[in-house]
Amino acid sequence: MLLNLIFVSFIVVSLVFYFYFKTKQFRATLPIRKKWYTAKAGVALGVFIIAFGLNATIIYPTLVGYGVAAVFFILGIGMSVNHFKRARHEGQYIQEEYELNK
Repeated sequence: MLLNLIFVSFIVVSLVFYFYFKTKQFRATLPIRKKWYTAKAGVALGVFIIAFGLNATIIYPTLVGYGVAAVFFILGIGMSVNHFKRARHEGQYIQEEYELNK
């Protein structure tokens, strides 16, 4: 029961961060900053998918539940790693873009 609450907390927090970064993306005017916020939102969405998949193993402890959880876990890891690399790469140019567009 405690583990379920932990995963639900991760689900809620990751959704909040996803919507936060998506809002920041829509409000940003500089192109690199928009891409950076998109990548950060992708990391949060990947964490959501991972937590959702792990929570599925607790709710449905069957072979089908474990299969669904494995698919969600693999997709979430792939999405999080890809978007983290993009965010780290684009984050290098944020200050430079800001200085050029003052």
